[in-house]
Amino acid sequence: MSEFGSKNILGSFFLSLLVLFSSCKTKEGQKQQVKIAFLADIHLQDICTEFSDTDYRGVLNSETGKYYTIRTMGAQLRSTRLFNENYFAFRAALEDIVKRNIKLVVLPGDFTDDGQPMNVRTLKKILKAYSKNHGIQFLMTTGNHDPVSPFTQEGGKTNFLGEDGKEQPIFSDSSMVQPSNPYALMPIITKDIKEWGYQEITDELTDFGFYPKKEFFYWETPYSTYSYDNYTHRKASDEAALANRSYPISNTNDLIPDVSYLVEPIQDTWLLAIDGNVYVPKENTSNEANTYSDFRGSSVGYNEVVVHKKHLVDWVKKVSKEAKRRDKNLIAFSHYPIVEFNDGASEAIKSLFGSDKMQSHRIPNKEVSEIFADAGLQIHFGGHMHLNDTGVHTSAKGNTLFNIQTPSLAAYPSAYKILTLNSKHKYQVETVLLHDVPQFNSLFSLYCKEHQHLRETQDTLIWNKDILRSKNYKDFTNWHLNELIRFQFIPDDWPEEFVENFITKSGKELLSESTVNSTKLLTRLDAINVTLSDFEEWNGLDMILDFYKMYKADELAFSEIGAHQLNQYELLCKQWQNSEDENLRSWSRIFYSSFKGAPSNNFTIDLKTGTIERLSTEKSVVSD
Repeated sequence: MSEFGSKNILGSFFLSLLVLFSSCKTKEGQKQQVKIAFLADIHLQDICTEFSDTDYRGVLNSETGKYYTIRTMGAQLRSTRLFNENYFAFRAALEDIVKRNIKLVVLPGDFTDDGQPMNVRTLKKILKAYSKNHGIQFLMTTGNHDPVSPFTQEGGKTNFLGEDGKEQPIFSDSSMVQPSNPYALMPIITKDIKEWGYQEITDELTDFGFYPKKEFFYWETPYSTYSYDNYTHRKASDEAALANRSYPISNTNDLIPDVSYLVEPIQDTWLLAIDGNVYVPKENTSNEANTYSDFRGSSVGYNEVVVHKKHLVDWVKKVSKEAKRRDKNLIAFSHYPIVEFNDGASEAIKSLFGSDKMQSHRIPNKEVSEIFADAGLQIHFGGHMHLNDTGVHTSAKGNTLFNIQTPSLAAYPSAYKILTLNSKHKYQVETVLLHDVPQFNSLFSLYCKEHQHLRETQDTLIWNKDILRSKNYKDFTNWHLNELIRFQFIPDDWPEEFVENFITKSGKELLSESTVNSTKLLTRLDAINVTLSDFEEWNGLDMILDFYKMYKADELAFSEIGAHQLNQYELLCKQWQNSEDENLRSWSRIFYSSFKGAPSNNFTIDLKTGTIERLSTEKSVVSD
């Protein structure tokens, strides 16, 4: 018997056991359902790390008696992601997956925070434990934080939390130490905080999709020379080295690794992992080749893929054609969105905020969606944006592509997705919110010392201590979003004159800026059971805060905001549509679009008809 035939028999036996508990039994004689969990943007940092080359242990938490290597709360609240509490959120999500008997889990990039050895090794340890103890198979692809650069570079941060609430700089090389906060502690130097490149990361994480395994039914890369019919594990292994999986960057001699792969972990289910990272050389490069200083980071995504990695488009076409011919379920995933995620408001966002604001450079061009829809992709899971959304694009040729944005575990709304394959063309998507996370507040006493230090030094960027009153992880991520809006989003993105005039006005004052006559306005108010006095209870800042909730969580935020408040916002947006103020017109289109997106909580997709249908609005919640 050939190696391929023997491998398939053994693989069938192993994987039948693997998916037994992740599959929901249907009527006798029917195939079992396949369930796949998607956990995006974990940004795992090992908060309990033990450095290999220094005695430094972190900061002591007197309440737990443990040492922690964590970032400051100030650093967290000025970043789009948490660094510390997401460690506990990741564990909680995995435990919930175990309870649901799901045996296949996909991580669409940014699985670590900057690919440091201490974080990659801890991720491996966690995944190995869940694989061994619960039979879970993990598959992953890279994000712009893993790796930060295609090749290993020095790394480190100034804002770890140290003794007495002060900042503790930690670097991989003493040459990186620069004068910084005068109140900071002496830097710690450790190689464990380098930023690994492709080779080191994939070598450490070989068991999670980047390389072939004997139990896979099939595995290939864009560079494979074999086919499905003559596949063997040995052939795949011989060709899997990164030296065989590289592409040239335009106008350079540099070869950049590409870790895209196709895998069949469960019979008849193909998962297509697309490496959307694109590293373009800087204009003023150093004389030394292949160093971190030669490349700018990858964060744009598919707008650069179609320029610099055109070979992936051809490969996707080939894989899609083969999947259809062989009657395989093809599910693509990558770190980056492949369809616009602003519910059609992208042009209005650029008009109000500017083309370089609100992460507009990360919005996939329509051309991108057209290319991949016509290449044969029908369903794609992405991350990167730390938001919940479903994008639907139908090309001029009539091909429909569904892009499902998976929220981050490290930001509001902390959630993951479950895909259930009900049939060859009907899929169900469920969103699971993390509400209660065990130990999420176990670091709060350390943050109290930090806040006291900031107060004593009269730091102008002091954060709101009320965040430490959070009752659960959901509240905590909500606070994180509010402080992020205050520290970053409003100062960095909003036109100063517009926001100054907007945030202090009451809802009633904002309503008065419409051009609709009072009689028609009262009729509209009566139709939605709202009075003018209701508009006096909130102001423009409240509207901005609620906008970001909907921008981040989509329909998951509706119940949190409440129908009564949403009715007021919707009326206000309609009133402004004919405003003489161009900014108000743009703002109304942006805000109103948040009401009109495709289903993003619990829904079904029919790939045959290209349709999507909302299911129950009841939320799935991880709770004690």
